[in-house]
Amino acid sequence: MKIAVIGAGIVGLASAHALADDGHDVVVIDREGPAAGTSRGNAGWLAHTDIDPIASPKMLRQVPKFLMDPLGPLTIRKEYFFTILPWLARLILASRPGQLDQSIAAITAIQSLAMPAWTKLAKQLGIEQSIHRRGALFAFTDTDLFRRTLPHFKRQERAGISVDYLDASEVRQMEPGLSDAIIGASFFPDAAHVSDPHLITLALYESARARGIDHIKADIVAIETEPNPALLCKDRGPIYADAVVLAAGAWSKPLAAGLGDRVPLDTERGYNISFPGVTRHLNRPVSFQGHGFVSTPLDTGLRIGGAVELGGLKLPPNHDRTRAMYQKALGFFRDLPAFDQGTVWMGHRPSIPDSLPVIGHSRRSRKVVYAFGHGHYGLTQSAATGRIVADLVAERAPPIDLTRFSPQRF
Repeated sequence: MKIAVIGAGIVGLASAHALADDGHDVVVIDREGPAAGTSRGNAGWLAHTDIDPIASPKMLRQVPKFLMDPLGPLTIRKEYFFTILPWLARLILASRPGQLDQSIAAITAIQSLAMPAWTKLAKQLGIEQSIHRRGALFAFTDTDLFRRTLPHFKRQERAGISVDYLDASEVRQMEPGLSDAIIGASFFPDAAHVSDPHLITLALYESARARGIDHIKADIVAIETEPNPALLCKDRGPIYADAVVLAAGAWSKPLAAGLGDRVPLDTERGYNISFPGVTRHLNRPVSFQGHGFVSTPLDTGLRIGGAVELGGLKLPPNHDRTRAMYQKALGFFRDLPAFDQGTVWMGHRPSIPDSLPVIGHSRRSRKVVYAFGHGHYGLTQSAATGRIVADLVAERAPPIDLTRFSPQRF
């Protein structure tokens, strides 16, 4: 079959490879090009050890405090406040205990597939050296916050995830570049990160081209399904296929709506600053708990990023947020380059209120498969999602129950 994959980010390209493995004729379509969106500048974590959704009572308790600081870990752009209200209402509903338990079970299921799928894909493409298995630290500056977070870590342990608890001296033995502000940490030895998310996405693209997967630059405005799928384009004639995979990240919503699926997809705008060539500060990724940002030692340089800004796709970035995050980071590192030596970036995490991606057939036709809305875990879950997409296209039973990921669950 000829399969058209809409989206040349990490999820779309992983799906293209999985479909090609099944012998399909695959074309990837994107309005910009490979790794042009969130796959270009994310933190680079393979965070399969995370199993808690963003939607949780813990998060809701912190919202009032965060919203009082317009440059803090979470903010809503005032111009976007009324637009985001329905999404926020669904977030609150998803934080109820019963819903939360179901979301955790679903996240745990897909996260269990993540590293095996990445290991297999990396070996197949010859990019094993791009995955660094050095673990990750969740560092604390507040003993009371660590105590309150401990049940979360214990839940991970019950799910079979390895966790070690370190005091301040043990943290500094692992990461001498961190300051005395760090009083302890939880260490996840099985966590991993990639050399650089942009480069690894380009590696998937280049290997896709090498194996005959075509690429078309086009802006898709609608998907027709009868008698066979046709992609209507803004700037060229229709593109025809036997099946379609919609993996356009935060830009997937209107195309799904055109097929009768009103998915509550929005964007968590994330900010970061990267220091090219700076590789001496960390040995592994670190999440600074309670401060809303992480840092990753990419092969290409140090990256400091995170935060959540609810502001949609069109508003310009506010890099005062990036500077505020950098100012916080100065207190946690022994030495950082000056802000103006870094490169700032803002990207759009495609986010669903219950923190679960949309993976499944469209309402209108089983010839269209959705694979979007991965939020903070697009890189982590991409290879596993690609395998599931191939199963759905082939009408095979997927390796996990997809009920909680259904596009029709809303």
